[in-house]
Amino acid sequence: MTTVESATATPVAIGGRRGGPEVRTLRKDRWWVQPAVTVTVLTAFVIYTTWAVFVNRNYYAGADLHRDLISPFFSPCITQSCVEGAKGSTFVLHWYTGVTPALLILGGPLGFRLTCYYYRKAYYRSFWGSPPACAVSDAHKKYSGETRFPLILQNAHRYFFLLGLVFNVILTIDAVMAFRMPGAGGIGVSLGTLVLCVNAILLWTYSLSCHAARHLCGGGSRSFSAAKVRHRVWKFLTPLNARHMQFAWASLVFVALTDLYVRLVASGTITDPKFF
Repeated sequence: MTTVESATATPVAIGGRRGGPEVRTLRKDRWWVQPAVTVTVLTAFVIYTTWAVFVNRNYYAGADLHRDLISPFFSPCITQSCVEGAKGSTFVLHWYTGVTPALLILGGPLGFRLTCYYYRKAYYRSFWGSPPACAVSDAHKKYSGETRFPLILQNAHRYFFLLGLVFNVILTIDAVMAFRMPGAGGIGVSLGTLVLCVNAILLWTYSLSCHAARHLCGGGSRSFSAAKVRHRVWKFLTPLNARHMQFAWASLVFVALTDLYVRLVASGTITDPKFF
């Protein structure tokens, strides 16, 4: 004969402040370091980018310096106000505008990063404290997800991803053109050449490691056995996706450093050394 004891019910309270109403956290480690670093780096990037966009000069090192280096913030340069040599691409139209050319093109890359799944996590936690870290109470009492304006616009990420690929192609062309040494031997390799090439590579790795890229290549397939090519591409992108955070930060920092390097060369502050 088996005796079954009656189970006692444990009351569960639904609601209240996320993370617990009594204490913010029981964690003893320095959980606040990562959000603090995120705030610092993103704020520094926004300040520098804003300055670089509106200063509207020294973004191209051209024939007078025997180089063909353009800042990624200003490419493609599609306004009539672009300096000589910075424009001249067959992929864009040259039309007049009274604003800095960078304002017309940064919307694409900025929208791609702003709606990025990883960056959402980064700035939701660091700037909004929603939540600031695992096992730490939320700074907000309510959570509505991304169902309301303006956060519902985050769903446009897949379209910004496709737009970002266009800019990657343009910046790759810029990297190839950086091998040109007008008036100094025709073709060569300088530090600026390598800087633009590394910048293009990092932007491609960031884009290809994106969750949207992985889904686009394999997420809609019901059977990989019937889509072998897509399966191979999906398998190639999966390891990149695991490093998406690292690529996100590396590409963000390096694109700003690339602009800074071109700016220093174009202004005559430093000389772009030629290797061969």
